[in-house]
Amino acid sequence: MARQYELLLLETIENLGLVGDVVKVRPGYARNYLLPNEMAEAPTPEKIESLKEARAKAEAEVSKQRAQREAIITRLNGVTITLIRPCNDQGVLYGAVTQRDISDKLVTEGYGVDMRAVRLTNPMRRIGSQHVTIQFGRDLIAEITVEVKPDRIIELETPGHAKHHEAEAKNKGGEGDRDDEDGDDTGSKEPSTERSTDDESKSDRATKSARKSSKKPAAE
Repeated sequence: MARQYELLLLETIENLGLVGDVVKVRPGYARNYLLPNEMAEAPTPEKIESLKEARAKAEAEVSKQRAQREAIITRLNGVTITLIRPCNDQGVLYGAVTQRDISDKLVTEGYGVDMRAVRLTNPMRRIGSQHVTIQFGRDLIAEITVEVKPDRIIELETPGHAKHHEAEAKNKGGEGDRDDEDGDDTGSKEPSTERSTDDESKSDRATKSARKSSKKPAAE
């Protein structure tokens, strides 16, 4: 395991510590970020003492910030915000709704929520609603509802409506088939009627001929 560096923070760094704190960090983080940017240095008693006043101010600011965030979290629970976005006829957005969009909307409505506090796993790409978590630190958490609505009137076909339309189309198609079948039956019956009439005529002629033959006198 790599040896950790012990450094004195010259300024407050989120998720690491306040100015004047002595912290332990990984060597790479120290060499590549903290030390080159003069955000930390090797601790000495004299330097720690010189940062006591700055650290006290930082603590007061942190305490004030926490109180503000607690108030925001209390107000946010159960809040619904609405975003209007252009989309196609299927409800797919032309531009996805991101953490920044949600943060900006919350700020305009009076909630001081930084983009990093918006816990949105994936951008919202369709119209509809979704629960989104707002989190400050580890323990200040609230859940809001984000509704994305289209910028125009569109008719979205639900699965139930789609099935209903399919059933109607099939019924109309079935009626057409039955009409065709009826037409075929009617057409097939007409020739049959004509043949029946011809047969009857031939039968009548044969009967009349037989009657005439029976009336002739027998030869003497």
